[in-house]
Amino acid sequence: MPHIVLVEPEIPQNTGNIARTCAVTGCSLHLIHPLGFEVSEKWVRRAGLDYWSRVSVTEYENLDDFFSRCPEAADNLWLASSKAPQSYTAPRYDPDCWLFFGKETAGLPQWFLDEHFSRCVRIPMLPDVRCLNLSNAVAVMAYEVLRQNDFPGLTGVGAMGGNPTP
Repeated sequence: MPHIVLVEPEIPQNTGNIARTCAVTGCSLHLIHPLGFEVSEKWVRRAGLDYWSRVSVTEYENLDDFFSRCPEAADNLWLASSKAPQSYTAPRYDPDCWLFFGKETAGLPQWFLDEHFSRCVRIPMLPDVRCLNLSNAVAVMAYEVLRQNDFPGLTGVGAMGGNPTP
């Protein structure tokens, strides 16, 4: 399953929504500090994140700490940015790729984007708006990775089954 990496997320509600996406898809969640909120049992309870126990969450002090603990990410990463040169639908994603997203107010650091220029992707949008909400962007990209890999491990049939009524 894909790995979702949030670099310095600022808004707890976005991270809560992203955690829910991870819970229903099996994606792991990686949080790079500093965070704009505290991840504690009290916060999880207050936010009503009853699915938090179903999410694999790992926290890191910074990007250096992340890459020292997850060196395999360096060869299989994709960076989401409204500044990116190519659409998020252009690449062929490995099922266990690493999707990076920046903080809500500034995105990913420019040096990081420059260092991985060929791995930067964007979700198409109108030119006169800033960007899509972080939690929505994560869902769009995570499901593109899952779609390209035939939704591994996810059910394709809901409770209504395969008998549609006329």
